[in-house]
Amino acid sequence: MIAIGSDHGGFDLKTAVIAHLKERGFEIKDFGCYDKNSVDYPVYGHAVAEAVASGECEKGIVICTTGIGISITANKTPGIRCALCTDTTMAKMTRLHNDANVLAMGGGLTGPFLGCEIADVFLDTPFSGEEKHARRIGEIEK
Repeated sequence: MIAIGSDHGGFDLKTAVIAHLKERGFEIKDFGCYDKNSVDYPVYGHAVAEAVASGECEKGIVICTTGIGISITANKTPGIRCALCTDTTMAKMTRLHNDANVLAMGGGLTGPFLGCEIADVFLDTPFSGEEKHARRIGEIEK
């Protein structure tokens, strides 16, 4: 299951990504927000991160206007490696090298077509498992 959450600035992109991922057969747990009324992104960043860290969800996607604030929020949760990605190469590399478990995007900066492509690459790319990358992840987690 994929956890997803956004604030009002990420609502449109979140809606597009949810529809796309459901079409691909993913099970989605939407942690909100549920409309474009102004809300505080930390509420949704924490909810998604906690669902991933607890094992309730396999991976997460968080979206605010820039992706910056909500990624900082998600990374406050132990065990979360959230990466803000603005293109598919970043999404691929963060999975291969960092085994990132939460993707952050900026709804005000990333259109729905690109956002869905970034989500696809993030979810479809496995961690490389290379020793040097596993070692570095261990150092991050200390």
